[in-house]
Amino acid sequence: MTDARSPDHPGPAAFPVESSPVSADEQRLRELGYTQELARSMSGFSNFAVSFSIVSILSGCLTLYGTGMKTGGPALIIWGWPVVGLLTLCVGLAMAEICSSYPTAGGLYYWSAKLTRSRGPAWSWFTGWFNFLGQVAVTASVDYGAAFFTNAFLELRYGLAATPEHTMEIFAVILLAHGLLNTFGVRLVAVLNSVSVWWHLAGVAIIVGALALLPERHASASSVFTEFVNRTGFHSQFYVAMLGLLMAQYTLTGYDASAHMTEETQDAARSGPRGIVNAITVSLVAGWILLLGITFAIRDYDGALDSATQVPPAQIFIDAIGSGGAQFLLLIVIGAQFFCGMASVTANSRMIYAFSRDGALPGSRLWHRISPRTQTPTNAVWLATGGALLLGLPALWNNTAYTAVTSISVIGLYISYVIPVYLRLRQGEDFPRGPWHLGRWSRPIGVVAVAWTAVISVLFMLPTASPITAESFNYTPVAVIVVGGFAGLWWLASARHWFTGPHTGATPSAPDAPAPRPKDPMTAPQPTPDTEPETR
Repeated sequence: MTDARSPDHPGPAAFPVESSPVSADEQRLRELGYTQELARSMSGFSNFAVSFSIVSILSGCLTLYGTGMKTGGPALIIWGWPVVGLLTLCVGLAMAEICSSYPTAGGLYYWSAKLTRSRGPAWSWFTGWFNFLGQVAVTASVDYGAAFFTNAFLELRYGLAATPEHTMEIFAVILLAHGLLNTFGVRLVAVLNSVSVWWHLAGVAIIVGALALLPERHASASSVFTEFVNRTGFHSQFYVAMLGLLMAQYTLTGYDASAHMTEETQDAARSGPRGIVNAITVSLVAGWILLLGITFAIRDYDGALDSATQVPPAQIFIDAIGSGGAQFLLLIVIGAQFFCGMASVTANSRMIYAFSRDGALPGSRLWHRISPRTQTPTNAVWLATGGALLLGLPALWNNTAYTAVTSISVIGLYISYVIPVYLRLRQGEDFPRGPWHLGRWSRPIGVVAVAWTAVISVLFMLPTASPITAESFNYTPVAVIVVGGFAGLWWLASARHWFTGPHTGATPSAPDAPAPRPKDPMTAPQPTPDTEPETR
């Protein structure tokens, strides 16, 4: 027998030995061009919980419920929800299939780079910037909505007037709390994301149960299912009905968070897609039950719209079950909104981390840094919260600014959602399917997703009130043009010369770009995470 340590058979001692076994998730991430820097500690349920918390039916449905009452009324609130929900599910299914093939924190912009045969860096660049815009807008709209409801509660409980100044102060405090939690309470955030799922489901059951059982009378079925209301000033019922879809479409956003969290999720190629689809499906069912419960509880339609609290659902609660019960229900809603905003900051920071990891944001080295204590991108957390605060500030001077922010979040996110879906359709059978895929349904579902996104991208840039004045003008196109124009000018002037898309071995030459990664992580020296020691 030949000795195992002979020159012909050098044996294991002569070969490099891995210091620890590499998981399938980490190996797949290496194949996609990245090393494992984030802590991979999330379960499939935790991944779903983040997206479900950001969708947050108790936040989206109730925050824009007053808008729904003006743009179509009960008929659009009740029937618009399942229609928008099913179309949104098509978008989510198409995204989930791509997520299974490319489970990275970059998500959408990484997918765009990999799914095109040419001009990958350009597709990736614009997808990332629209996703960045949408993510920041979602955080702003969710936390500003939480501030609205908190101010309504404080007015009922302590007499604090519901003024724009008070709402803005509460908004800033909520953003600060979410920034601190995502910086210093990372483990607590993970626990609260799981708690959030049960808070939402139990909250819907409590609110619907209270509104069904406690009031002496309810609205008629005919008014709930057929009454059409137009308080916009426009004369076209079709146009108003289309505007009424904003409430549902705004709520059903943010589920791309499951993709952004895949580098922290176990069995990411399956857990990420399931997180996206389950977040939409559960929200679709529970949200419709919630809307039915609230709409049947309306006793004074005009009074709810003209409420001193400026929060129609709060007045509906008061009319139905009294001030004490209404305050309790408001606390449930505020808790859900707080969870939603917290999860939104988490997902937004991961997108910023991934985008800056590839040198695509000004000051990328700063936003890409990982805290050695928590293994999370804490600088990116504060960019997410600071950007949301700036986007929410115009609400101090313009009453329609909040509606514009919600439209910005929908348009920014859905443009970034649909670009990789469109590119995947162009690939046809060349698309490398992951373990979770749609089979022969890929193309029809993808076509519906692209068509629906085109409709809403135009619709939510249109005016929402008549006559059109400086106060009622929809400023959504302005924000989209500013961000799109900035990204476009930067691309033409500079980025097209150095941005090569997601780093999978290429060396960028941008001054802010992080150091290049080795082409073969299995044999080349591992890069040092771009971190700095924290000052304690």
